[in-house]
Amino acid sequence: MSQLYIKQKVFSLSGKFTVKDQQEKDIYYVEGSFMQVPKTFSIMNTARDEVALITKKVFSFLPKFLVEVNGREVLTIKKEFSFLKARYTIDAAGIEVHGNWWDMDFQFLQHGQIVGKVCKEWFTWGDSYKVQIIDEEMETIITALVVAIDCVKADQAAASSAASI
Repeated sequence: MSQLYIKQKVFSLSGKFTVKDQQEKDIYYVEGSFMQVPKTFSIMNTARDEVALITKKVFSFLPKFLVEVNGREVLTIKKEFSFLKARYTIDAAGIEVHGNWWDMDFQFLQHGQIVGKVCKEWFTWGDSYKVQIIDEEMETIITALVVAIDCVKADQAAASSAASI
């Protein structure tokens, strides 16, 4: 089992941040496209090879995010039509998300077995998450899922603040 830490830069316009291990060594680099359509986040390993890509679909009635890992589409996160509260579904091949993913406190299950856990770290500057990887083979997919869920949350927050102006 390994632990990763994702800490976003609070005022980063470009959407760049790193994923670190327990020894605070950089494991993944995440770079978001700035002022580009479609909006993307690229996850790269230490050799700067892209291992995952998150893309916000442009021509979609409701927000939809696609996640590719190693060149193949692994999951989609899409907003459902709702009048009262924002609701999203996560469609992933054999992966389920249980818990409160809106507050970043949840588990990933594959075929009923826990393969990873995420919890928000409190009392930190900016959003910081601890990610426990139980199945090492799922590390890249779980990392991409956490970043994608955070993208959905940021997109919703931006839409909410724009609507209140």
